[in-house]
Amino acid sequence: MLEQQPMQNKQQFIQQALSAINQRDYVAAHSACVTLIKHYGDDAEAYFLLGIVHIEILQIQKAVRLLNKSAELTPEPQTYAYLTKCYALLGNMPAAVDAASRCPVSSLDKPLALDTVGVSLSRVGLHEEALKYFKAALAKAPDNASFYYNFAVSAKFAGQFDTARQAFEQAIALKPDYYQAHYALSDLGGISDTNNHIERLSVLHAKTTDIDGKLHLSHALAKEYEAFKEYDKAFNVLSEAKQAKRRQFTAVEQHYDAIFNWLQAQQPAVSSANQGDPSSQPIFVLGMPRSGTTLVERIITSHSQVASGGELQDFGLAVKELAKTPSNQVLDLPTLQAAEQLSFAELGSRYLERTSFLLNNKKYLVDKLPFNFFYVGLIRRALPNAKIVCLLRDPMDTCIGNFRQLFSLSSPYFAYAYDLESTGRFYKNFYSLVHHWQNLFPHNVRLQSYEELVTRPAEEIPALIDFCGLSWEAACLQVEKNKAPVSTASKVQVREAINTRSIGRWRQYAAHTAKLEALLADLKAN
Repeated sequence: MLEQQPMQNKQQFIQQALSAINQRDYVAAHSACVTLIKHYGDDAEAYFLLGIVHIEILQIQKAVRLLNKSAELTPEPQTYAYLTKCYALLGNMPAAVDAASRCPVSSLDKPLALDTVGVSLSRVGLHEEALKYFKAALAKAPDNASFYYNFAVSAKFAGQFDTARQAFEQAIALKPDYYQAHYALSDLGGISDTNNHIERLSVLHAKTTDIDGKLHLSHALAKEYEAFKEYDKAFNVLSEAKQAKRRQFTAVEQHYDAIFNWLQAQQPAVSSANQGDPSSQPIFVLGMPRSGTTLVERIITSHSQVASGGELQDFGLAVKELAKTPSNQVLDLPTLQAAEQLSFAELGSRYLERTSFLLNNKKYLVDKLPFNFFYVGLIRRALPNAKIVCLLRDPMDTCIGNFRQLFSLSSPYFAYAYDLESTGRFYKNFYSLVHHWQNLFPHNVRLQSYEELVTRPAEEIPALIDFCGLSWEAACLQVEKNKAPVSTASKVQVREAINTRSIGRWRQYAAHTAKLEALLADLKAN
């Protein structure tokens, strides 16, 4: 008869789980933790490691439950650090902020935990607070390239551009093929004969085969070529890399056509039988990316009664949560269709609850997520007193701006921007849809011309402020004095006074835009 092996003690199970996590063997890690709990009862460290396992396999909701269980047993700061990460990933900003408050910088001794909280706070737009965690992480681990990169990103969004440049260079010195750092450095601008990275970028670009790495480097090179007015080089390096990336996505046009066509056929009205929340607190600023939404947000939030929420995912997430559709995408046709059956009062209240902590004792909050234009019909019913400002910029400038922008590579929502004609088709659908919304809701939806805004600010801005139901304040004309952090691609431009330099910028690429111009000809005629 075989002799039975003695049961491992708790610490042996924990070490087994840690070793498995380090080897990315999440099945073995999970088994070790579950076996520990089965034989020894509830254990805070075992639940913590189970939470880490579920973060790694992207089961964030379950990770939250496991980490909260760990915190109930033993409220360790490190547990709250990873709860901060989970809530930030879920877009639950109040919960992320609350979790972060339970793991202050002084309570964390592991650099990875400090960096984790910093990244999470940066994700929810709290860049100044994030910088404190990054500085502490770097003090403990000064040779970590990722920590320098994360620190630099928050410094950039907080307007600390020189600090960001130095940190990006540190990241590259530690990791020469750090593609994201190369792009972020070039994106900060300040390119000149004596301060450019074209030679370094070109060498790395030539030997890089990774598609995403090539795309980052191509965007970096394009930024620097543009600084020297070498627009053909910029377009060609972008076009080649974007074509390779586009092949990873299928049926992009069909996906969006189905959504646009369905929304265009809707005739939603506010029903007295299903009235939304009556709050007039939210002001939605939306439109195509690169159309001026950040500028309009800065104008409105220069008002003393208006807070900035940045690009909030909360309305779309509230729709998804209440619709309970099984897909892993927040925005898709089944979710929009299911949302027609929601309680709009509950939807409006859910959104207000998720965003109320951003008010900072002010009366109104600007939510400037561009793609909220898909939700205008739902916003109108869930929040019938909300004001909605939709930016319209010249079609060619908008499409070239989208093509030139490096959006999130992991998001399927921006796949249209890897091809100029696909971008033009998306714009035409957008243009038709927002005019549809404006016709349905003329008192709640303002179509704001970007060109009119920057050429005639003294007339347009007072009209915009009046539309939002605000009293006039002269500070709204001086956006360059608005010092709030900016977490968008416009982080440099919007810190300048209002100007017209971006009008007609597409013409720099006119040698490559004949097909796009033909596609958009009927819109330009309008």
